[in-house]
Amino acid sequence: MAKVKAAIIGSGNIGTDLMLKIMHLSDTLEMGAMVGIDPTSDGLARAARLGVPTTADGVQGLIALDGFDDIEVVFDATSAGAHKANAAALEPYGKQLVDLTPAAIGPYVVPVVNLDAALEHTNVNMVTCGGQATIPVIAAINSVAPVHYAEIVASIASKSAGPGTRANIDEFTETTSAAIEEVGGAARGKAIIVLNPAEPPMIMRDTVLAVTDRLDEAGRAEVRAAVTAQVARVAEYVPGYRLKQDVQFLDEGSELDVLVPTRRRRDAYTRISVFLEVQGAAMYLPEYAGNLDIMTSAALRTAERLVANRQEAAA
Repeated sequence: MAKVKAAIIGSGNIGTDLMLKIMHLSDTLEMGAMVGIDPTSDGLARAARLGVPTTADGVQGLIALDGFDDIEVVFDATSAGAHKANAAALEPYGKQLVDLTPAAIGPYVVPVVNLDAALEHTNVNMVTCGGQATIPVIAAINSVAPVHYAEIVASIASKSAGPGTRANIDEFTETTSAAIEEVGGAARGKAIIVLNPAEPPMIMRDTVLAVTDRLDEAGRAEVRAAVTAQVARVAEYVPGYRLKQDVQFLDEGSELDVLVPTRRRRDAYTRISVFLEVQGAAMYLPEYAGNLDIMTSAALRTAERLVANRQEAAA
């Protein structure tokens, strides 16, 4: 079956890494265009050297490109504000949009959790790097015991946070917190991001804290098994994704009520802590930039499934 053409809006680190993943890893997609607004960007220059059509005129330049009609999938790796304008400009053309910004116009998608539920949507949102890394774990815990509160801390190397990431810090926390609840299933969610300036740069680390009803040994064993299996599923498309240590459990009491919605409060809880590491594939970005690698990997997996669904429906 012929590959489907894809365009990427955003010629920065994320867009360039995604381009290389499409070219080297995908059996479904091929590059149809790389779109930017800075004609001197490395992403546009690299795309041109690789024979990919380019434009430095943004979304309007994409629409004007020869071959635009043949493009079926458009990835947006710009910013939350820019995606709103890009989505509006592309809406009349019926393209499948995969949004890597925190704009959240379309439904949140975390591939191992809810991709099948989003197959009919023409604009899907990849949440954030922290969301992609941690929401699978929260969903796994929630499949065993209802999660009353979930908190994630995403710690990334400062060097891996470009201008787009920094400009969207507020949207990062808001979007991730909402997706922890909507996709992960937690009754209340909180997200924190840490830009660590350490040298040499640190590999992405993510901590998940979940509060459930008090778990007995059998319940703890079920949670361990569910988390371990979920981590393995994510690692199928993000090879550098792994547990840093065994899942941790701590029994606590009403001191945690302040975190838990009133209707969910109990006399006894178990606090579950999961520690993750995400090492990048180093296709374009350094290994420490796992935060960007997990976003591009999740976006590619999502787009491939959306395309397959469209092809199945048309058959």
